This record gives sequence, structure tokens and C-alpha cells, in this order.
Amino acid sequence: MRKLVYIETTIPSFYFEQRRQPDLLAMRQWTRQWWDRNRLHYAVVTSEAVLDELARGDYPHKQEAQNLMAEIPLVPITTAIMEIVDAYVAHKVMPADPRGDALHLAVASFHKADFLLTWNCNHIANPNKFDHIRRVNTLLGLFTPELVTPFALLT
Repeated sequence: MRKLVYIETTIPSFYFEQRRQPDLLAMRQWTRQWWDRNRLHYAVVTSEAVLDELARGDYPHKQEAQNLMAEIPLVPITTAIMEIVDAYVAHKVMPADPRGDALHLAVASFHKADFLLTWNCNHIANPNKFDHIRRVNTLLGLFTPELVTPFALLT
């Protein structure tokens, strides 16, 4: 059985990254490599929250980023997930933006994704937060996905 990967908004964004700094070029390369070569080894899902984030704002390659996600199955965002978001904010796991990072973590945890794939290393894939996230998820009776970047899933 293939492992389940929840794809967060930064992944389609970095697929079309245009900035030329070496670190950002590497992130784009690793994102494309994972997406184009390794993604098929996993069951991938996303949520309406990602599609909403991609739809907001005006940025280069917006339509392409939206198109990239068009075929990815959506997992539902339920009332229970919104309660998890509130718990994350109350326990200071994530910032108090209910449409942002806490929602992605709640969706991935609730739906028992093996991995939450992201380039958000401040609030999500931050090793300094892993223990706190795991403790709160255990308190809530939730599965804790591995919080990883595409680089971590390159084979």
C-alpha cells in the first residue's frame, strides 16, 4: 500500500518558483524532481484550503499552480478538523490564522496522512516544533504525520 502524502500550498508554489537565489533554485529543483518522478510512488491528497490559498492573490504562474493541483484528490475539511485547529491555536502549536498552517496540520493529522509535504519550515516542517506537535496530537488522540520537504522524499 502506498503511503499517503498531504500536499500543502508551498509545493505547487515552489514548482513554479521564479526567484534566482541558489537556495530557492534548489528548492524548485527538488520540488519538481519529487513531483515529476517520485509522486507516483505515493497516494497524494490535498484540501480545499490549499486550492483557496492558491486562488488568493496575484502572483506569477498562479494559473499553472492551480492547474498542477487540479487532479489531486481532495480530503474533506470537517467540523472536527476546525476543532483541532482551535486546539492547535490554544496550545500554541501554530499561529492564530485558522486558514493557514494549523488547518493544514489538522487536515493531515485527522486524515492520517503519513507525510505532510511542505516548504514551510518556520511553522510546519520545523524540527524544533516536532515534539510539541506530537504531544498535542497525542493529547487530542490524533495521528501525527511526518512533516517533510520534497527533498526528504526523494528516492
